[in-house]
Amino acid sequence: MNERKRFIGGRKKPAPIDGIVSSGRQLGVPRAKFVQRGQKVSLGGSLQQMTDGFYPMRASNSSLGQGAEADEAAMLDEPIVLDELPSEPAKRFGRLGRAARWLKDWNLKKAGQCLAALVLICGVYFGVKLFIAEHNLFHGGGGAPALAANIDINQLKGEGDGRINVLILGIGGPGHQGANLTDSMLLASIDPINHKTALLSVPRDLWVQIPGNGSQKINSAYSDGLMESSAKSQAGKERDGLNLLDKTLSPVLGIPIHYHVVVDFRAFQQVVDSIGGVNANVPFNLTASENFWIEGTSRHYYLYVPSGQQHFNGQKALYYARERHNDSDFVRSQRQRLLLDSIKQKIFTLGTFSNPVKISNLLSSVGNNVYTDFSLSDMTRLYQIVSKIPNNKIASLDLVTPPHDYLTTADIDGLSTVEPKAGLYQYKVINSYVRNALRDSFLAKENANIAVYNATDIAGLASSEADILKSYGYTISTVANTKAVSNPAKTVVVDLTHGKDKYTAHYLDLRFGVTTVSSVPSSSGVTPPNGSNFVIILGRDAEGSGG
Repeated sequence: MNERKRFIGGRKKPAPIDGIVSSGRQLGVPRAKFVQRGQKVSLGGSLQQMTDGFYPMRASNSSLGQGAEADEAAMLDEPIVLDELPSEPAKRFGRLGRAARWLKDWNLKKAGQCLAALVLICGVYFGVKLFIAEHNLFHGGGGAPALAANIDINQLKGEGDGRINVLILGIGGPGHQGANLTDSMLLASIDPINHKTALLSVPRDLWVQIPGNGSQKINSAYSDGLMESSAKSQAGKERDGLNLLDKTLSPVLGIPIHYHVVVDFRAFQQVVDSIGGVNANVPFNLTASENFWIEGTSRHYYLYVPSGQQHFNGQKALYYARERHNDSDFVRSQRQRLLLDSIKQKIFTLGTFSNPVKISNLLSSVGNNVYTDFSLSDMTRLYQIVSKIPNNKIASLDLVTPPHDYLTTADIDGLSTVEPKAGLYQYKVINSYVRNALRDSFLAKENANIAVYNATDIAGLASSEADILKSYGYTISTVANTKAVSNPAKTVVVDLTHGKDKYTAHYLDLRFGVTTVSSVPSSSGVTPPNGSNFVIILGRDAEGSGG
């Protein structure tokens, strides 16, 4: 069979496939006949005589069942062109054009592959870095019920568990004298319900009783625990050191400590440098100047920080935090709180935890110089909570600023120490202040009014129990005796909110070892004042219950 040839750019036109013909030939027209684009063609016969092909749909103007042949003709009134004839430049430079297009497509493909490879490499790099960090930095072991997104009320073991309390310790680290003595001690207490936080300084010279080690400055407790530890791993030794510190500090503050962070001087300095330094508005009473000997070198560092807006790089921040040549340990603690607040603001302003590169720099800076008992998921959740707390909701607290000046300086065996004004090891007033300043989140939110009644013949029982409850942040509206002394064996707690203030009810149940009831027993003779949310009728079991 003779078939006419057409050449496009020197190439033979491809054969038709399934009746679909390119380059201007109309479907259904014998191969020997060609028409120009746009030329009308008639069917010239029945459809059965036509070559099989593809027919485009055309709208018909005829009524249903009429003019079928006209509609069929209209279906092919224009040719179907799949490949138009190339323009003159394309005819002349067809191969060159195709090569250029192929090169462009190839370059785009390779660029896409390179980008995908880069993303994969970065993902692997940061994944490995986070894996290493999780094993070297996030050791786990701590736990705060209030850190959970959905808090389980049964996990709250007592007042104070409604907050997240993190003890932050600064140590010298390798190469420093007294490498594991806690040079600084700050408690960061976070209220996840009411979106507040507070920083409380604990003086390192506080004279305390360290279990099994007699009376010493509190900065020795962590170091003693490390040295006495029988754990084989360094992480185990760290835990033992922190456990001994918690046992020492718990009677002083009277609140639970949920997590710990131990940072040495090197890590602190590098963290500040990794975020580009920090800015702080230094008040006049926190100015500083001191000539430091840079350990491990033969050089001095002269620190000079006047009042006003100041920028701190890592080295300047470290020496400013340590300086106390001209001031007391109390003022030194204020400087540390100022810097910690500035670091927090800088990190969150930069969006560090949402930027992989900045996370990488931060992780690289801390290396093995930081220990925490957070898990990686704990730290992620804490970031979500803290990022919602505005800077004006961060309180700076201590135990020496009037009217809350509960500590004073002293001299014991020639050592400069700090002790309670109420007397050595007397922490009752400090406990009350700390618990109320760091009030349990749920007690603060519900703020229930409580009426306390003494149904026994134990004099002053209602007053003493009310004082204990106040020290934990409860709101006491009434303190009285019942009309008749019945000396019941067990205390009764009545919930007049009928479950509305469920957290207060939960804490009172735990405190008195009872289950709340919904109405005041008629035999008690108690008529609580309007506005009372809970009624506590004390029995003999409340005697000597303590704090």
